[in-house]
Amino acid sequence: MRKSLAVKNLYDGLHHFTHQEIIIEEGVVQLVQPLKGEGEDQYDFENLAPGMNDIHINGGNYHHFTRNPAVETVADIALASKKSGTAYTLPTLITSSTETILAGLEATRSFMEQHPDGGVLGMHLEGPFISQTKRGAHLSKYIRKPSQEELKEILSAGDGVLKMITVAPEVVDPALMEILLDANVRVSAGHSNATYQQAVEFFNRGGDLITHFYNAMSGFNHREPGMVGAILESNQVHVPIILDGVHCDFGAARLAYKAVRDQLFLISDALFLGGYVETFKWEEFDAKLENGRYTNNEGNLAGGAISMGDAVRNAVNEVYIPLNEAISMATYRPARALHLENKIGRVAPGFPAVFTTFDQELAHFEVHRY
Repeated sequence: MRKSLAVKNLYDGLHHFTHQEIIIEEGVVQLVQPLKGEGEDQYDFENLAPGMNDIHINGGNYHHFTRNPAVETVADIALASKKSGTAYTLPTLITSSTETILAGLEATRSFMEQHPDGGVLGMHLEGPFISQTKRGAHLSKYIRKPSQEELKEILSAGDGVLKMITVAPEVVDPALMEILLDANVRVSAGHSNATYQQAVEFFNRGGDLITHFYNAMSGFNHREPGMVGAILESNQVHVPIILDGVHCDFGAARLAYKAVRDQLFLISDALFLGGYVETFKWEEFDAKLENGRYTNNEGNLAGGAISMGDAVRNAVNEVYIPLNEAISMATYRPARALHLENKIGRVAPGFPAVFTTFDQELAHFEVHRY
């Protein structure tokens, strides 16, 4: 069935156009062209963009993926994200036992098979091959060095499902990294105390993605630039950032934007969405929501409490990023970081007719699928 949408402001993932018509057939964009005629009453949407994409989210409104690595949690993440305007997600399972990791991969696979249009792109495994020093809220008892046997077991179970894995460069040696890259998994540097040189070597070996800029990584010093310095120097690394004013000060975010420009993109790192869960416990992992932040009993941040819509609004209002670029940071750029920029993240012929619409105040975001 052919469908036509009239849009006042179209943010296509790269550019901003006004007064546009989108022609859709069988769920796919066929044509984008200037809209004929004039008049405010003819628009279906005031602001329309590609479906937003969150590649780092730990829980939905009520369920946490690592505590409950089941289909119902993946469904909760997908639905909660959709309700807040995010069309695509990469449910994230953190440092845990091999059994939990395998259960998470199976749950993700089952959901994707049952709901091919559910917006779940796969799974992000954050750990367990990370630094004890930079573990943050991750449980120390599950952090370990990888073996080829365990890595191959995870990759076999995650074939086609595991899209991204966070590792510490100083923990994963070149041979093991090659195994990950050969499996077509995006290898991201995070929860790492790597030296500047170790980080540079990681990037040179093909690891062109990090997990969350500034957080859980070796900081910048003029004598030892650390991972932060290696990222700022590189022009090839995809740089996600949590724009909640808590994980990093907005001043630091403005500096990051000036330094890395079009490599910067948005993630939520949400422990939960919506603020429905105020206290949480999984084994020794605990979190309490106070003043818009989740922290554990050690005082460490335990995940985000924002949606992707919140991140876009903060990018515009607090980091002074132009709206068109902020939208790209939530759509095209995360897709590019996953090497999916030819499949999602654009409003263009051949791309899915999956959109996020929003109001002028950036207070309300909705997902629309055709």
